[in-house]
Amino acid sequence: MPRLNEPAPAFEAPTTHGVKKLEDYRGKWLVLFSHPADFTPVCTTEFIAFAKRHGDFQALNTELLGLSIDSHYSHVAWIRNIKEKFGVEIPFPIIADLKMDVARAYGMIHPGAADTSAVRATFIIDPEGILRAMVYYPMTNGRSIDEFLRLIQALQTSDANGVATPENWQPGDKVIVPPPASADEAETRMSEGYECTDWYFCKKAL
Repeated sequence: MPRLNEPAPAFEAPTTHGVKKLEDYRGKWLVLFSHPADFTPVCTTEFIAFAKRHGDFQALNTELLGLSIDSHYSHVAWIRNIKEKFGVEIPFPIIADLKMDVARAYGMIHPGAADTSAVRATFIIDPEGILRAMVYYPMTNGRSIDEFLRLIQALQTSDANGVATPENWQPGDKVIVPPPASADEAETRMSEGYECTDWYFCKKAL
């Protein structure tokens, strides 16, 4: 199983946009997400939602890469069907992982859910190839694409400013200042100009 803040498992796999490697995304954020199967209704809604927000992800220097344990031909037929029936073009690649190499490397196969399908797993990988977030959903329920956009914005804000973000933080909201690391720092924290509830809980505007 991959672990947070460690290098994401390397891969090289065929996709609907040609062969893709993890290294191809160096310098960009990557959302790698799996779905149980092509031509299924919940997955179709997710792909339509990802496609409609594709420009928002790109504005955050973020690329999308889908995956399922279906063939390349199934992927092509499915994205053509989505365009024909729903009027939505899928602009990002989809990995054909028939041998389950990528799915196994990323822990996308959960026997309790299905032995031959990837669960709804989502991995956020930073520009250095480090795995920063993992989210798993059950087969029966679709993901919130807005949450992944929010999470990427929060991660980028934390990286750029050395801060944390509170529950449901949105761009423009105040951020959390890291707690003091020593008793002396705790003694002076309340007088440092932050919006403090107590010595360990302080916010500031960026």
